[in-house]
Amino acid sequence: MKISNTAIRNVAIIAHVDHGKTTLVDAMLHQSGIFRDNEQTVERVMDSNALERERGITILSKITGVTYQGVKINIVDTPGHSDFGGEVERALKIVDGVMLLVDASEGPLPQTRYVLSKALEAHLPPIVVINKIDRPDARCQDVLNEIYDLFIDLDATEDQLDFKVLYAVSKTGVAKESLEDPSNDLRPLFDAILKHIPAPVGEPDEVLQMLVANLDYSDYLGRLAIGRVFHGTLNFGDTVAVAKRDGSLQTTKITKLYSFEGLKRVDETVGRPGDILAIAGVEGITIGETVTSAETPMPLPHVAIDEPTIAMAFTINTSPFAGREGQWVTSRNLRERLDKELLTNVSIRVEELGHDTFKVMGRGELQLAILVEMMRREGHELAVGKPEILTRTVNGKLEEPIELLVIDCPENFLGVVIEKLGARKGKMNKMVNHGSGRVRIEFLIPSRGLIGLRSEILTDTRGTAIMNSLFHGYIEWQGDIPTRPTGSLVADRPGRTTGHAIFNLQERGEIFVAPGAEVYEGQVIGENAREKDLDVNIVKEKKLTNMRASTADEAIRLVPPRILNLEQAIEFVRDDELVEVTPSSIRLRKKVLKSNQR
Repeated sequence: MKISNTAIRNVAIIAHVDHGKTTLVDAMLHQSGIFRDNEQTVERVMDSNALERERGITILSKITGVTYQGVKINIVDTPGHSDFGGEVERALKIVDGVMLLVDASEGPLPQTRYVLSKALEAHLPPIVVINKIDRPDARCQDVLNEIYDLFIDLDATEDQLDFKVLYAVSKTGVAKESLEDPSNDLRPLFDAILKHIPAPVGEPDEVLQMLVANLDYSDYLGRLAIGRVFHGTLNFGDTVAVAKRDGSLQTTKITKLYSFEGLKRVDETVGRPGDILAIAGVEGITIGETVTSAETPMPLPHVAIDEPTIAMAFTINTSPFAGREGQWVTSRNLRERLDKELLTNVSIRVEELGHDTFKVMGRGELQLAILVEMMRREGHELAVGKPEILTRTVNGKLEEPIELLVIDCPENFLGVVIEKLGARKGKMNKMVNHGSGRVRIEFLIPSRGLIGLRSEILTDTRGTAIMNSLFHGYIEWQGDIPTRPTGSLVADRPGRTTGHAIFNLQERGEIFVAPGAEVYEGQVIGENAREKDLDVNIVKEKKLTNMRASTADEAIRLVPPRILNLEQAIEFVRDDELVEVTPSSIRLRKKVLKSNQR
């Protein structure tokens, strides 16, 4: 018989990037008394790896637990970027309801739509939290109407439309039932979770079924599987079967059982239906598999993950500077690192193209750039090519992925933006002028058209545009899309760059290297103002003679070089170029270094 476990609530926090999910979890942890009064904590506790803290974004979905009025609330913090959508889909499998956060000024954005559509598909009841109501440009009522429109647009049922609305400022940890409510803490939010999120339902005496939704690794215990018990009871020391994706069964013994409380893992001896637990002793398990009874196995259906839409070639670093800065430089190191990534990252696929080249497929440029950045920080050296789009053939027709792109920019740059997107085969769907001097425009644009678009739009709008995109589906191949209109300045000999040479090259285009930097033949050192590539001598020194010249003492004025970061470099390269990535530098180079062989 199904019993509802009223001592537990499982809830996921979903939102567009930067609408305050992780900050809200912070406030919930602080107010539930998880930390001692004198305990040192950092901001955004849940963003635990260095890259997440630096960029201020969540990349991996994480789980924490708090206790309120004797009820254990398991909270899953999910990423906002659709590039990490694989994380969101899995998180929604193990919860019974969601908290949808929306910024009180920006309103629902593409990722809000994406994560909400996934939650409604899974029939999860939502609580809507309108966050950042203390912003001077907050427009709570309009945003609430936009949220209703979005629900209707996504074919929500009558029950789903009857959602609870709260107003919050997650930075100060305040939630209100209405804007006039005098509340000064998060109690209304905790009460709403207990009241509107259903308790998990399961049969403790049935066959054990636990779905694995996340993986972790401990140096002492090996691989940890994190998942939720749906039916049955899991005891410490039990012998269980792991139902693999291919249908085979593998028996293993549970060596450790944890639940989550705050940021700590707490030892448990028994797991009941509705519990979210981490278990050890399960080597080789992957996401989406079921832990079930060894005697009478009953696997749950696998989690389906969206297909990747973009691919990049990862290869070993073959430049003249290879091996100088990195610790891991061979193709064996590269293969091992990519295999390790596949263990915990379900939305990435890897194919081997040659003995030292791998085609890595993912959801978007950002996801692959984050992977490269993580590898670089671990001491890897590698070269990556230009991102390509993954097409598919349906009924003999070639189809390519298309994205929904939302751009928010000042009115006076509207013409420039529309012109840019027109050239890249973008079709405008909708335009809204909020009357605040900014316009929001929606386009449907092939994914190819987005590669390298961000830097151009930011240049054209003087850094004031905000861009967000979301995978929308497939469309027939749209024909050629113009890429970068400029060529490259390529060094034609090795050496150290000189101020004298750079000064004479400035009028040819924009330079990417500082004076005194070491370069090699075939390295891209700048962007040519014309469309052809230009081989240049950037190591030329000034001829010294014993003749006096009236111009000799004039100081040269150098324009500061444009130092590209990883995403900008990946957007910049053409088909015949690579980005060379080492722990301490990012260089651009031609695939063929010798100029007479190109």
